[in-house]
Amino acid sequence: MAMTLSSEAFGEAEPIPTVHTCDGEDQSPPLSWSGAPEGTQSFALICDDPDAPGGTFAHWAVYDIPLEVDYLESGHSSPERSGRYKEGTNDMGRACWGGPCPPEGHGTHHYQFRILALGTVGLKVPEGAKVPDVESAGREHVLDEARLVGIYER
Repeated sequence: MAMTLSSEAFGEAEPIPTVHTCDGEDQSPPLSWSGAPEGTQSFALICDDPDAPGGTFAHWAVYDIPLEVDYLESGHSSPERSGRYKEGTNDMGRACWGGPCPPEGHGTHHYQFRILALGTVGLKVPEGAKVPDVESAGREHVLDEARLVGIYER
């Protein structure tokens, strides 16, 4: 069975609701996953925007998520509140969710959420590590991954 990643807030290639963006409350969206392979010991979640004018823009990394967890509720993380698990520093300079906030008139941006099933309990990254560093450390231990893409335009 392949891993899946889904959200109650939006489906594949569907708009991310405003509440989860800089135009709303900037709360992280609800996400759930299933189908992790045997040997999985933890999870890491990454979100970035490859359509940003300056190149891929990192919005969020949550890592060292315990094996028994398969869901992050809406508002798990926001600029006002960090989540229960370790979070990487996004390209906004914050170790929390940074919602979609593309330049006005720049067209549709695609926000790629990836859940990585890892064969290790904890990633060896320093506190405050940047999102791409968290993903890179996770890639060394990936057993499987699932993806969900949401869109947003201003």
